[in-house]
Amino acid sequence: MTKKNYKTYDQLSLSSIDREVLELWKREDPFEASLKWREGAPRFIFYEGPPSANGMPGIHHVMARTIKDIICRYKTMEGFLVDRKAGWDTHGLPVEIGVEKKLGITKADIGTKISVDEYNEACRKEVMKYTAEWRKLTSEMGYWVDLDHPYITYDNRYIETLWYLLKQLFEKDLLYKGYTIQPYSPAAGTGLSSHELSQPGAYRDVKDTSCTALMEIIDPAEELQGHGTAYFAAWTTTPWTLPSNMALAVGSGIDYVAVQTFNPYSLEPITVMLAEPRLSAYLSPEGEELPMEAPKKGSKVMPYRIVARYKGSDLVGLRYKQLFTWVKPDEGALRVVAADFVTTEDGTGIVHIAPTFGADDNALGKKEQIPGMMLIDKGGKEVPMVDPEGKFYTLEDLDPHFPGIQDREIYPQLPPLLEDRQADPLLPAGQLVYPYHGSQGATH
Repeated sequence: MTKKNYKTYDQLSLSSIDREVLELWKREDPFEASLKWREGAPRFIFYEGPPSANGMPGIHHVMARTIKDIICRYKTMEGFLVDRKAGWDTHGLPVEIGVEKKLGITKADIGTKISVDEYNEACRKEVMKYTAEWRKLTSEMGYWVDLDHPYITYDNRYIETLWYLLKQLFEKDLLYKGYTIQPYSPAAGTGLSSHELSQPGAYRDVKDTSCTALMEIIDPAEELQGHGTAYFAAWTTTPWTLPSNMALAVGSGIDYVAVQTFNPYSLEPITVMLAEPRLSAYLSPEGEELPMEAPKKGSKVMPYRIVARYKGSDLVGLRYKQLFTWVKPDEGALRVVAADFVTTEDGTGIVHIAPTFGADDNALGKKEQIPGMMLIDKGGKEVPMVDPEGKFYTLEDLDPHFPGIQDREIYPQLPPLLEDRQADPLLPAGQLVYPYHGSQGATH
């Protein structure tokens, strides 16, 4: 038996071992050898989810590539031929924004100050900006992947392959048309991917407007009658979506109360439903001791009485009147449903739901079969009430035969601002601002 001596180490130096192994791999190229050994063997197909070479690699790339490398090496050891094709992702908004900043242009300048061909050429250079750094990282971390024959997403062969695959899916009836909620950039004129939303500067903390709206209850229970109109107090941080309201969401296990009080603007008697933990945010506890009579205008403390208590599950199925009657909703709308995202940390514990805006609203609408408020434009496409720039669609933008418009003579445009806030049916938690036909928002 031949005796083999193994190298011993006086102390462990991982960086030294790392360099030794990399030097060995450079001399003997075991990656290429592993491919030759497996020629004719069953294939395990691996196309790397391509990184973008217009940005520097980071530690998260090392972590992801380590997992990929382990899987490919394991499949090779199982007897498969694993070519491991690298790729470069050359599409996406970050590339375009980077080029526009470098050239000092905007989207509107493409085709005027700079030709489309010039812009595309600048993009091609930008997307391969850091390939040398990526090659260095690939080598130093010992990641086995074929960088000499990569697929590139701007290459027509790649693009045409994707169209071919989509055609196959279409012919197998595996594609369908639906409606999803996507982040949108008005400045770029495009939707945004999750990767683009994770770019530096994509988010910032802002002070936003919220609104509490009174939704009139249809056929209120006996305990809700006798003190003015009965309402659900619904809360939203997106008041511009209120014309598209299709449902109200409550928490099944949350405690709710019906409260007799007075409208702080009109001083009319009203009965309001909201979550009990949120009662003190809207009505001062001192008001429960005051006589139930209309206070003087400008009073900071409203008298009130709790007349009934409910669990959220008791309210599910109740119906209410449409807040803005500009467009008729489809069947199944304007009712109370339960949702697990409703909390009592802020608002009223009753959440305004507009399935055409917001991922949670849309998912809840699909689950509860609540329709979205959709319009038909002149091109025959279904659109929400607000366009991607944040303005309501004008009647001139809509199909003249669209059946949802209730009265074109009454609403040739959005109603003017109410001069007397006493007539306002809304109880704002902040100032209500909504977009209208013009370049600026209207304060209501």
